[in-house]
Amino acid sequence: MTLARIGDIVRDAPAGVGAFNVILLEHAEAIVTGAEAAGCPVVLQISENAIRYHGALAPVAAASLAVAGAAAVPVAVHLDHATDRALVEEAVALGLGSVMFDASALDDEANVAATADVAAWCHERGVWVEAELGEVGGKDGVHAPGARTKPREAADYVARTGVDALAVAVGTSHAMTTKDAVLDLDLIAELRAAVPVPLVLHGSSGVPDHTLRAAVRHGMKKINIATHLNKAFTEAVRGHLDAHPTAVDARAYVRAGRDAVAREVTHLLGVLGPVPG
Repeated sequence: MTLARIGDIVRDAPAGVGAFNVILLEHAEAIVTGAEAAGCPVVLQISENAIRYHGALAPVAAASLAVAGAAAVPVAVHLDHATDRALVEEAVALGLGSVMFDASALDDEANVAATADVAAWCHERGVWVEAELGEVGGKDGVHAPGARTKPREAADYVARTGVDALAVAVGTSHAMTTKDAVLDLDLIAELRAAVPVPLVLHGSSGVPDHTLRAAVRHGMKKINIATHLNKAFTEAVRGHLDAHPTAVDARAYVRAGRDAVAREVTHLLGVLGPVPG
């Protein structure tokens, strides 16, 4: 199957779209395996932090694009939380069809100006752009506990920047390892009514399954999950090494992590999918 475009996946999905972060090649393999088992499209996301870990975008992007292109379900590859315009341009040159440009650390007017410029540049090249209207604080500002996005401001931001999707603050926070986030479902519905582009939920690892379903019903479309999969990967690796204290072959314990991630992706895509009638 050829590489999918995120705009097509989001437009055609009957419910929520799972977007999962890639750190290792095994993450990409596991996410696609889980999506194939669920029979659902999926988004592979590469964050600025993951790029920093690898020292460059090109290797992890090439691996993710190769895994996506060989998948039996539609898979898009997306640049997540890029704060550097040059990184956006590199991602587009490498073949990524969508980017999340994060100017939330800037004041509102600077955020709008920078995001509008990036969106215009990307649209000239057929690239889909996600952004966020945030408070000062960068990656965690708009998703910090207590932060909330105002519907009127969100609609105005989309109109002024021309972005294709908007990440909003409704009660989640990044890097949560417990599932006890409380979402403002009424606010999600208000945002959905006010904003003409798909809404994105960042920090979804901390949201219980039943609340994720409710968030999708109330209007969330793209659901970003990273920490939960990393937790599953790490627990599986730790369990394998505890059970096999003399193990030295990395393939055995990394496979345990990969398999755990694949199972979680299959489960989560079922959570985000249409509720059986």
